[in-house]
Amino acid sequence: QVQLVETGGGLVQAGGSLRLSCAASGRTLSNYQMSWFRQAPGKEREFVAEIFATAGSTAYADSVKGRFTISRDNDKNTVYLQMDSVKPEDTAVYYCAARRNVLIRYEYWGQGTQVTVSS
Repeated sequence: QVQLVETGGGLVQAGGSLRLSCAASGRTLSNYQMSWFRQAPGKEREFVAEIFATAGSTAYADSVKGRFTISRDNDKNTVYLQMDSVKPEDTAVYYCAARRNVLIRYEYWGQGTQVTVSS
């Protein structure tokens, strides 16, 4: 049974930084594509960032490009989301997800961690 557990959420002032972690257990996810999504109150879940297993290439939503950085530590089976220069509109529940490749739906999801940015 694979589990993804997000930590690191909390309250931060606009312009500040926060680092989210997503720790996987039950299976090594070094060959999986890992992604972060977020869902704000009253809004649909949206893509934030992803990191591929091969060569560690990354992609970001336009709204976070240049401010957020996704990375992974395969030895720790953990993915990170470094959030810098945060804005009130970044307030949401952040989820990590994993899948073996882009041709299939995400197979595993975490329970989410709340990020609140105050103005």
